Amino acid sequence: MKLGAFLMPSHPPERSLRDGIAFDLATLRRLDRLRFDEAWIGEHFTALWEPCPAPDLLIAHALAQTQRIVLAPGAHLLPYHHPIELAHRVAYLDHMAAGRLMLGVGISALPSDLMLFDVDAAGGENRRRTLESLDIMLRLWREGGFDYDGEFWNVRRPVTPFDFLRVHLRPYQQPHPPIGIAGLSPGSETLKLAGERGFMPLSISLNPAHTASHWASVEEGAARSGLRPDRRDWRLVREVYLADTDDEARKRAREGALGRCWRDYLLPFYLGNGFAAHFKRRPTDPDSALDVDYLIEHNWFVGSPATVTEKLQALQEATGGFGGLLVMVYDFSTEPESWEHSLELLVHEVMPRFRS
Repeated sequence: MKLGAFLMPSHPPERSLRDGIAFDLATLRRLDRLRFDEAWIGEHFTALWEPCPAPDLLIAHALAQTQRIVLAPGAHLLPYHHPIELAHRVAYLDHMAAGRLMLGVGISALPSDLMLFDVDAAGGENRRRTLESLDIMLRLWREGGFDYDGEFWNVRRPVTPFDFLRVHLRPYQQPHPPIGIAGLSPGSETLKLAGERGFMPLSISLNPAHTASHWASVEEGAARSGLRPDRRDWRLVREVYLADTDDEARKRAREGALGRCWRDYLLPFYLGNGFAAHFKRRPTDPDSALDVDYLIEHNWFVGSPATVTEKLQALQEATGGFGGLLVMVYDFSTEPESWEHSLELLVHEVMPRFRS
């Protein structure tokens, strides 16, 4: 099983952008030293707790500071980018990475981002933009110049008397970097798209009770195009915090950066947007029960190495098996020693049981 990380990146609103960027780069260097396989970096425009509108810039900086870890935007939100421009940026960055790049793409679900760009999610515009953008990007990498009239973008083949003026950039990895798509809800349409296109599925695994349904979505999508998806490509994103004892791990998760981000940002966001059912171990649990302690007990991997190993094994069995664990990273700058210890316990005491 691969071990990776997912950086939103998350920082409390009072933290300066510069300090947050420095922490993110230090985190990527640490993950590289610990031999994490990969790290995905999110993109948002209007979330104070997720202040990263350009993950590719952070990746470009991190490539020079790391040796082996594979990096990926997680994800570029395709409705907000011209596909020709983004295809060129990705191809260029792929050459900088020399094979250490993957590409995450998303449809965008943050209401404030959708409002800022005037994209009608209720009418499915974000999904249609994403599909059209993907088609244009893949075709550009495959064919070079072409003519295209779409719902949202038009493309014209450059025609000049000079051979040196034409579409010429191709990715370093052929035909393109590995592509991943994330999904959250049971029956996720984006994970069906991942299966249909043969892309890597990433599950935002809020609740073990419904994560297993995500693979059914992947298989449904794959059946449309006659593909056979491989569970080794399936990544699950999960909150993870380890300490020497269960009590210490729970205390650090509750009182540190992880607990604060969920209390002040993520729980209000999810519950305020009707996602309460996504977290419940039992459908009859009241919404009022959903707090950080509930998540520590039922949803997250928090505890001693023995406890986290048990929870990870249970999730592998419940889902039928997945190929990668992506650890959510928060701004642990006020607790660096305990977070470093958590990562070391995960790498040295938990993951060896799953690497084969």
